[in-house]
This record gives sequence, C-alpha cells and structure tokens, in this order.
Amino acid sequence: MTTLGFGDVTFSSDAGRLFSILVLLSGVIFMLVLLPFAFIKFFLAPWMEAEARRRAPREVSPDTKDHVIMTAYDDVTAALVERLVTYKRDYVVIVENPEQAGLLSDRGVKVAVGNIDDPDTYKRMRVHEASLVVATNSDEINTNIAFTVREMNENVPIITTANSPHSVDILSMAGSSKVVELADLLARSFANWTMCGNFQANVIGRFDDLVIAETPVINTPLVGKTVAESNLRETVGVTIVGIWERGRPLVPTPDTQITRNTVLLLAGTDNQIASYDDVFSIYQMFQHAGDPVIIMGGGRVGTAIARRFGERDIPFLIIEKNLKKTGDSANIVYGDAADLSTLKRAWIEKAPAALITTHEDATNIYLTKYFRSLRPDLQIISRANLDRNVSTLHRAGADFVMSYPVLGVDAVFSFLTKQDVLMLVEGLTLFRVQAPRILDGVTLADSRIRQDTHCSVVAIKSDGRFIVNPGPSVPITKGSELILIGTYAGERQFFKAYLKA
Repeated sequence: MTTLGFGDVTFSSDAGRLFSILVLLSGVIFMLVLLPFAFIKFFLAPWMEAEARRRAPREVSPDTKDHVIMTAYDDVTAALVERLVTYKRDYVVIVENPEQAGLLSDRGVKVAVGNIDDPDTYKRMRVHEASLVVATNSDEINTNIAFTVREMNENVPIITTANSPHSVDILSMAGSSKVVELADLLARSFANWTMCGNFQANVIGRFDDLVIAETPVINTPLVGKTVAESNLRETVGVTIVGIWERGRPLVPTPDTQITRNTVLLLAGTDNQIASYDDVFSIYQMFQHAGDPVIIMGGGRVGTAIARRFGERDIPFLIIEKNLKKTGDSANIVYGDAADLSTLKRAWIEKAPAALITTHEDATNIYLTKYFRSLRPDLQIISRANLDRNVSTLHRAGADFVMSYPVLGVDAVFSFLTKQDVLMLVEGLTLFRVQAPRILDGVTLADSRIRQDTHCSVVAIKSDGRFIVNPGPSVPITKGSELILIGTYAGERQFFKAYLKA
C-alpha cells in the first residue's frame, strides 16, 4: 500500500488505477483494525491486568494477623464487614471472580482472589494467624471449606451457617467450631416478640445478671405519661431503655410520651421484671386471650416458630398454599394469605398477631400492607431478607422487622468476641465495651454518653460487681465494662467519639 505508484511498475490503465484504489482502501481498513488490536494487546491489556491485581490481590500482606476470613460476600457478610470496621477489626473476603473482586474493592471492601476450596488460598490468606473463618455458602460448600481449612490449621475457629438442621452434625464433623442455623434464630426472635394473649413482660435476652424484656402498655396507667412520669425506676426498679412506636425504634428521653401503641423495652434484674408484672398485670386483660396467632408460611422458619409456640402452649394457625409442604395438621389453613376467605378461616378478626415469614421481601411487604389495612390494631412482625427492605416493611405497617442478615451478624460477632451482642429487634442493639480511659472517674451524668451518642448505659460491671440500671451519679471506674443500648448509628457514634484509638 505504501509503495503503490512508485518503482518500476506503475498502472496507467483504468483497471490498474481501480486496483490501486482498492489496495489503498483495503490497506487503510486493515490498518484501522490492526492498530487498535495491537494497542489493546501490548498496552491496554497489560495495564488492566496490573490494575486488577492491584485492586484485587491474591494474598494478604505478610503482617496481617488476628483477622477474619470470609468465604463469600452476601447480605450477612456485608453487614459483618460494616460491624468489623466499626470495631476496628481486620478482615478479608475471598472472591473467586476477579471482576467481582475489583468491583467490591472499588466499594471499599477488602477482598482477595482465590478458590475457596483450595488449601493454598487459605495459606495466602494467612489462616494460621486468623482469628476466625466465616463460611456462609451452601451447606455442601461450607462442609468442603471446613475440611479444607482444617487441613491447613487445626486450631483456627470456624463458624458456618446451615440452611438445613440435618447439616448441623455434618458441618460439626467437618471441623466447624460453631454452626449457626439462621432459620432457627429467626424463629426464636419471632416467637419472643409475639404478644400471645397476655401483657406480662416477655424476656427476650440476658446479659449476665441483666434481663431485657419487652411489654406493651395498652390498657395500663402508663398510657399518656412521659418516661419520667412513669416512675418505673422508683416504684419497681426497672428502666425503660427502648421504645417502639409502630416499628420505629427510639432510645427514650425523660420527656418521651408513652402512647397506647407503645411497646417498652425494660432492663433490670429478674426480681425487678417480676415486680413490674405484679404491679401492671392486673390492668392487662387482653381481648384476644386464647385466640391463635397467624403464621404466614409453613417453611423452615414458620414450622420452627410453630414448634416453639407448641412448647409454650400458645395457640397458632399456619397459612400455607402448598399442600405437600406442611403435612396434615389441625393447625394449618390451606389457601392464599391474600384471599380474605382464607384469612377468615384463620380467625383474622380475632388474632392477636400475624407473623409474616416468607423468603420473598416483595411478598412480605404486600402482605404487611394488606394485613394492616384489615386490622389496624393487629401486631405484625415481618421478616426482611435484605437490609434495604427493612424501612419499607416498617412503612407498610410492620410493628417489628426481623432482619435475616443482622441476626446472622450478631451470632458471628458474639462468637468472635466471646461476648453477647444482643440484637433486640431491627434498629436497636445491646453491646458491651471496655470503659474508655477518658471516662475514668466520670459519672454517667457528666459523661454525656446519651447526649452525644443517643446510647444509654443500662449496666456497669466493675470489680466483680454488676450494677443494673445505674443512676446518673454512679461513676465509671477504671477497668469497668459498660453495657449500652442504642441504634446502630448510635453504636458507631459511640466508637467514633470515645474509642478513636
């Protein structure tokens, strides 16, 4: 092409000139194709590979230790990453796809590329220096991971999730230190938060000597009063540490108003909670006493809730569309929960509560909105499989939302720290920290913890003594432990304000 028309042979005929034009045009086209491919092969591709290696390394740095290794990036581990960052714990997420690893790295997630069933991967992740391995894949893959990690290290703790109760023993035999059945955790939370025919304080968690209980206030003299006017600390010794108003969590102030829809979160000892019941149970003649609770869905979570209700002699009915799913039982109503006739057969007019447990958030939102329109006074507890749908479920009318990812994170984090981090309900958490040095000798009133972080100190452990519901004049002694309640934002603010180091 470049020598055409020069040299000993030149075309003078029309056909020759036409041939020259074709050669010139085809040559230009070939050059336009060749040059970009040459640029991509010798310049762009090597640069992109180097950039990908930089964004998604295949090993952790040699000085990495006491870190958490995660074998998948899903809803549970995404929430766990956020919690680890808050507590300043190092971590790495193993991702098999380099492209996905690059995208996660761009979002600020610390990732490394590797095959989760390859022993060499865990060697490069410095598993012998890790504090925990977290496997949230399928039961079969988790079994493989447990075997693989145990091949590399016999001592590192391994926590795995189990979708089936039949997998628990298998995962334990494979080397898992702890197996978490998320469906069972979810069922336990549903059962604990359900109002079932009485208004006595329902114990939902314990923190050493500290007891956490929830109770509605409808029909009691507390309705219409502020937290300060309730005088619960003075009369029975309990402290109101949390409040829900139609699913909206609050850490109350003395001026917070108590309404008929309020559910109180109480902190105290066993005796103090019992004293509360002695005083207020006389007012609480619940109009739905003895009526069955409605459970939406007969899957793993629904049947686990039913099993817990059966142990506590709480009447219930399960609404299920699949005839083969739950078998023959007097406690099952077959039909569509969106069908009013089905709901009438499930006693929707008298049910004290409806538990929506399906694994589809869109279905849960739909049913929550429908049930709230049918029964404004009905207690509705819904399951959220994705964190982003929690607020939507609250807006649809759910009183409480049980977040699948957050329950998993709390179970993992409690195992990691060897401390109880109690997830009370979506939006509030109870956590334990070593008292910051800057608060040594400072009273609770002067610490400004509540004002600066919207968290409340519900107990102090000092010199072997456990002070439940400490008063504002109680000092924070050196080396003591604080147990606090607050929102997730408040928890992060506490760490930001007092534990900067």
